[in-house]
Amino acid sequence: MSPSALPEADPDRMWSTLRSMAALSEGGPGVSRLAYTPLEREAHALFGTWMTAAGCEVRVDPAGNTIATRPGRADGPAVGTGSHLDSVYHGGRFDGIAGTMAAVEVARMLAESGTETELPLRFVAFAGEEGARFGQACCGSKLAARLSSRRELDERRDRDGISLAEAMNSVGLDPDLAVATPWRPEDWSAFVELHVEQGSVLETAKLDVGVVDLISGSTRLELVITGQASHSGGTPMRGRADALAAAAEAVLVAERIALDPRHRGTRATVGRLAVEPGSITTIPGHAAFSLDVRDVDADRQRRTVTEIVGRTRDVCRRRGTRLSVRLLADTSAVVLPDWVRNEVTASAGTLGIPYRVLTSGASHDAQMINRVTPTAMIFVASRRGLSHVPEEWTDPAQLAVGTDLLLASMLRLDARAAREPARAAGPHTSDREPNGAPV
Repeated sequence: MSPSALPEADPDRMWSTLRSMAALSEGGPGVSRLAYTPLEREAHALFGTWMTAAGCEVRVDPAGNTIATRPGRADGPAVGTGSHLDSVYHGGRFDGIAGTMAAVEVARMLAESGTETELPLRFVAFAGEEGARFGQACCGSKLAARLSSRRELDERRDRDGISLAEAMNSVGLDPDLAVATPWRPEDWSAFVELHVEQGSVLETAKLDVGVVDLISGSTRLELVITGQASHSGGTPMRGRADALAAAAEAVLVAERIALDPRHRGTRATVGRLAVEPGSITTIPGHAAFSLDVRDVDADRQRRTVTEIVGRTRDVCRRRGTRLSVRLLADTSAVVLPDWVRNEVTASAGTLGIPYRVLTSGASHDAQMINRVTPTAMIFVASRRGLSHVPEEWTDPAQLAVGTDLLLASMLRLDARAAREPARAAGPHTSDREPNGAPV
């Protein structure tokens, strides 16, 4: 199909769809729709309703991923797209939702234009992408890619002590079946995820879209410092075992290491810190905090974690406190395959859409699905680079440009899969770390 014959995304309709989805939220500012909650499942059901209306056959896999299939002229490996519908606590309206709503818009455009594809297309709403609840990101896509064990589902727990497996059971999903039934690579030819950038590179460059070449890795830990709670007035300053003071120093240790010139490109973040007993007149005896280290270099990512933990132990010894460390999640950076990215950039050239190639600092479902089938990512500009906050914003007109590129890319990949079925559906070995080592 020539570029002039392609249907175009409707930014007003996309904004209306996105607002309807964003309305499914707990109370408080922004969007709070956590992984494996009834509210997330309600969002998946709404996605399924829209996709059924667009002529797709909808099912939910054992991990809770909702998959809508649009048939092609022939059966065979499908080109897929999609993103997630869960959010962080008090997040924005676009993270994940933008990519899933782009999938809805593509299905609607194809249905309204009567466009036929050579092979099926699939549209996916992934479950549990955000690590906000359980500390582990990309739960649904990791299960689809055979990257999660049953033990992990029992070990990952939220702030109320509920395990990931228990949360899945509570919304009608079987964790045993989820682990036992990953996606089959032969069912897919390629996957393209659209997502908001969550950074300011595109806005600074005055571009609507970008194409991702590399997705950063992430190591997440929970660190617990135990000291001695005592009276704030009766205990002299010297000789205190203040857990919070040790934790505060550890936070600054992480920041200094990440800012060191040896770690250019490393990001280290403490996003959560809980102090006990939490009394104004009591020295803290317990401080638990998270650590998220991200990098494009997998070796440096792990070395950074080791260095931060080692120097935190030194802090604790000096302050008379004890440190325990628990690994929450560990994912390597992924280089996305050139050939899928080239099909996306070729589509941008055909449509006359300016773009730039850039790296993703955030984790994404595409990072996991790349283990199932070759994957690409399209980024759409984020205002001021803000994400995971209520102020998160992407202009609907820019989202429509990204959706037009997504449609063109999927059609191009579909035509390629029909021409070269063996190559499109063959084993995928392109997910390599930046230093050349296999993931």
